Amino acid sequence: GERVSEMLDWVPAQLRVIRIRRPKYGCRACGTIHQAPAPELPIAKGMATPGLMANVLVAKYCDHLPLYRQTQIFARHGVEIDRSTLASWVGGACWWLEALHERLAAHVFAATEIFADDTPIPVLDPGRGRTKTGRLWVYAREQRGWDGPDPPAAVYFYSPDRKGERPQAHLAAFRGVIQADAFSGYESLARLQEPSGQGPPRIIHAACWAHARRKFFDVFESTGSPIAEEALRRIAALYAIEANINGRPADQRIGLAGGKSR
Repeated sequence: GERVSEMLDWVPAQLRVIRIRRPKYGCRACGTIHQAPAPELPIAKGMATPGLMANVLVAKYCDHLPLYRQTQIFARHGVEIDRSTLASWVGGACWWLEALHERLAAHVFAATEIFADDTPIPVLDPGRGRTKTGRLWVYAREQRGWDGPDPPAAVYFYSPDRKGERPQAHLAAFRGVIQADAFSGYESLARLQEPSGQGPPRIIHAACWAHARRKFFDVFESTGSPIAEEALRRIAALYAIEANINGRPADQRIGLAGGKSR
């Protein structure tokens, strides 16, 4: 017989040099020189492979490792890479990803209903010794709650401020319902008309129950107001209906919601 035990091991990543040789051949008959073309590089005259660039991006944006720390990690592997070099790789990778971002945005904004939100993000401000506040804007399409056929997706945009013109620019081609908080930049979208000036607004702003409920909750917690308590009870009843019909086709949602309301 035997006993089997397991241990968890760690195999460190490796950096390797890929050397590409392209011999030159001369033709005695025509006197010309022939050589295989060089492989396409993600960055012109760069030394990073797509795999190495992907590793830098994942470490920076998913694992939140600043580039200066990544240089220290590479140094432990015996490779000295300047932070400026890593920064140029990130910029080059972003150029390649722009087309993907455009396709993703087109897919999200092709929906008839989307969700929107924004959040502050600290941004380095060289020369000032501190950070400044930028904004990340996210727009998402998600139809699984009402048995929609399209897959969910989200697209992000960055801006250095929170001006109302930012979502107007992002949603220039969108037509439909946008669910978001009461930020004035979103509310102003509901007043935008088609270029012809005819017909209803091209964007309908659907408010967020979670944000509305929060105000009643704060009032009830601080004052015990019976009106706020009644508002919370009614909102809870709506949430109960939603929990029961979530994920069902539209016709079933209408029927079940109507039965509950009666």
